Amino acid sequence: MTKNESIDATTAAPAGATTTTTARRRRLGSTGPSVFPLGLGCMGMSALYGEADRSESIATIHAYLDAVPEGTNTLLDTGDFYGMGHNELLIAEALRTAPAAARDRALTSVKFGALRTVEGGFAGYDGRPEAVRNFLAYSLQRLGRDHIDIYRIARVDPDVPIEETVGAIAEAVRAGHVRHIGLSEVGADTMRRAAAVAPISDLQIEYSLISRGIEEEILPTARELGIGVTAYGVLSRGLISGHFTRDRALAPGDFRGMSPRFQGENLDRNLDLVDALRKVADDKGVSVAQTAIAWALSRGEDIVPLVGARRRDRLTEALGAMDVTLGPADLAAIEEAVPAGAAAGDRYPAAQMAHLDSEH
Repeated sequence: MTKNESIDATTAAPAGATTTTTARRRRLGSTGPSVFPLGLGCMGMSALYGEADRSESIATIHAYLDAVPEGTNTLLDTGDFYGMGHNELLIAEALRTAPAAARDRALTSVKFGALRTVEGGFAGYDGRPEAVRNFLAYSLQRLGRDHIDIYRIARVDPDVPIEETVGAIAEAVRAGHVRHIGLSEVGADTMRRAAAVAPISDLQIEYSLISRGIEEEILPTARELGIGVTAYGVLSRGLISGHFTRDRALAPGDFRGMSPRFQGENLDRNLDLVDALRKVADDKGVSVAQTAIAWALSRGEDIVPLVGARRRDRLTEALGAMDVTLGPADLAAIEEAVPAGAAAGDRYPAAQMAHLDSEH
């Protein structure tokens, strides 16, 4: 069996039910690890959504580790620039205080490369090989681990060929400091160039009911190359969770205060989509968030959605999506409620959109 044949056998376009209570593992591409179908995105525990409760964050990580069946790897996603190191230290504490069995099967996915200012701003990206080695050394120290399971640059450095950045990570793989190489927010051409240098386990990219741009070219290319997808933003930063309201006051520093999809008429139009989705969810007897996550799970066995729960109750709700079955009629109803391309506003402010190789 060739690589493409093995991928085609497991990642065909969805035609029926999405999830079952027995499908509790998914593999990240043809070369990556096998993990629980839902990963935990930890960014919000340290940055960009207002102040978080440290104790509750650690309790949420512990609850996620406890919820996954024995013998199955969990996936904790972070970035070395989330809270400028805070998130890695938080994860390290959570793992240090977790039972040994849970700790041993917790895989870490780390993004690097973002340059920060003292004031908390962003100052570009650095993908030079010497920078890769530097970022990696600091992450290993903060996490308290001798390796990182999946390592990826957060955004392509326009001044450094992706071949050089990926080549430096490949050196770390050979040295035993990294297990697998990932990509983040890259387009099809960049994905091909990277895959020509070294095996790529997965592409991390935004994918949700209202962010479906990858379906045209990026997702088919990933499948052709045997690259899995870790989908972030499956609830679009809470916008399609069913919990966000038009009159919600955002905390200072909350990223959504600058996000085009949360502004004025855009917000009104997007929440109208959520109201339509709520009718489908109510008919199923499940929550809006569970419906949106179940839809993401339905897109293929090669896709592992990341849920950004900061609290145990939100985590419990997200995990409930694993038991939601969506048949053809359900998927058609969801498509009618939230058609592809229906979202109002870009997914990032213009300055950040410019950094997305996936959008070029």
